[in-house]
Amino acid sequence: MIIALKNGAGKEDVSALISSLEGQGVQVLHSSGVGQTVLNIIGDTQKINEATLKAHRFVDKILRVQEPYKLANRIFHPEDTRIDISGSDGNLRSIGGGHLGIIAGPCSVESREQIISVAKSVKKAGAGFLRGGAFKPRTSPYAFQGLGCKGVNLLVEAKKATGLPIVSELMSIHQLEIFDEVDIIQIGARNMQNFTLLSELGRCSKPILLKRGLASTITELLMSAEYIMAGGNDRIILCERGIRTFDTSTRNTLDLSSVPLLKRKVICLLLSIRVMLQA
Repeated sequence: MIIALKNGAGKEDVSALISSLEGQGVQVLHSSGVGQTVLNIIGDTQKINEATLKAHRFVDKILRVQEPYKLANRIFHPEDTRIDISGSDGNLRSIGGGHLGIIAGPCSVESREQIISVAKSVKKAGAGFLRGGAFKPRTSPYAFQGLGCKGVNLLVEAKKATGLPIVSELMSIHQLEIFDEVDIIQIGARNMQNFTLLSELGRCSKPILLKRGLASTITELLMSAEYIMAGGNDRIILCERGIRTFDTSTRNTLDLSSVPLLKRKVICLLLSIRVMLQA
């Protein structure tokens, strides 16, 4: 349930209304936009007397949210999201809100020489963020799984050398403590529905780059974002990385139609498109 308040509602009036609603066993999230204050009601709203609520002097209108994703719904976030991240060089990088953020770098960190060289090339080319995989999920247990902790340390070294904020994939809750200096945590397609991991990320303050699963629907992607937001972290970047189809000629099919749908109709969380370039 979404409650839109009238412009004349003061802070004390809003607080009193929130306390009254929370006393009925629901969670209330407060959001103030340009010229509009809204309350997002999470929980069993059947207990709330809608007729009485509509008669409240500061209630403008009440909307029922039919979609299962509540916190990630565009209705509650009328304004676009923007994430600001400072690099070690002191420069501020922004993603969203009219700012184009480009993340570039190798699939996996393989050596110090490789990642430092790539980081310098990424910065020279104008990208704002360095991406590199320290932990790599592979289909085959015999394939290269990444350098692990050493790979994270090399990314941090590249960060200090160039000033670029770094992005790397997290595969387990137990790896969180070694990701202290990683600026954006990436959740890969295979972990998109690792709900235990997503819930834990909801309790951290770092931005989360959430990739769409190999054969996941848009609703499933949004529900994964909901898990993170339910924990209190709304700094989420949705990544359309491509889905599995009948075509075997390419690794995956990039579903570009999902981008305007997600951005315009249902969600204002940041969107990214994964593009692979090869010389």
